[in-house]
Amino acid sequence: MRIISLNANGIRSAATKGVFDWFGRQGADVVCLQETKAQEDQLSDPMFRPDGHHCFYRDATSKKGYSGVAIYAKREPDQVLTELGWDEFDNEGRYIEARFGKLSVVSLYFPSGSSGDERQQFKFRAMEWIAPVFEKWRKSGRDYVICGDWNIVRSEKDIKNWKSNQKNSGCLPEERAWFNGMIDGRGWVDSYRTLHPEGEDYTWWSNRGRARENNVGWRLDYQICTPSLRERLKACSIYRDERFSDHAPYTVDYVD
Repeated sequence: MRIISLNANGIRSAATKGVFDWFGRQGADVVCLQETKAQEDQLSDPMFRPDGHHCFYRDATSKKGYSGVAIYAKREPDQVLTELGWDEFDNEGRYIEARFGKLSVVSLYFPSGSSGDERQQFKFRAMEWIAPVFEKWRKSGRDYVICGDWNIVRSEKDIKNWKSNQKNSGCLPEERAWFNGMIDGRGWVDSYRTLHPEGEDYTWWSNRGRARENNVGWRLDYQICTPSLRERLKACSIYRDERFSDHAPYTVDYVD
């Protein structure tokens, strides 16, 4: 089973850069997108309904052209969920879940606090509110893969400029403590770190300067899975050869 996650930074923009052609060559079973930045009625072109895939979108309703998540699946899901129960979060189009038997694949776009204190406080509220949701999922008996842009790095290995970013959103000590508590404390599995314990690869680069060229990046995009899937992790990769977004696609292969 192959799952790909990508923050598209605008699905229409990524499409013009060839992302759907690339997806078509990957043989993925599920593709999870974040930050689609579109309403579904703006995606009438057939390219947004790739052949052989079941396509599901959750748009932002509080602010059009903002946020948004999507899932493309080769197999038709048994169920698709788009709300977690907190309107302020749900209406920003940050969650969609496809269920296939015992397996749930989630496309999650966690809030960023980089635009200012108001959004950082919303991010903190989201962290507090969603933690019991994740715990419920972990204890549910289902296999979960949570794909997406979490807007948090875990450690010094996940960011090029560690010391200079300690006071910046995404690298704040309290954010990292929360995220690492979920993984190290609660048993959720960071697929990349499990497969590459000493890896120092990134999935996002600022558009400022020559950050991507110089690999001054952050690892913000993850596939976090339940402990039941740890032994099924086979391989993972971050694709940088083409630039579809300021993020790079993150692919994980799981043993069927």
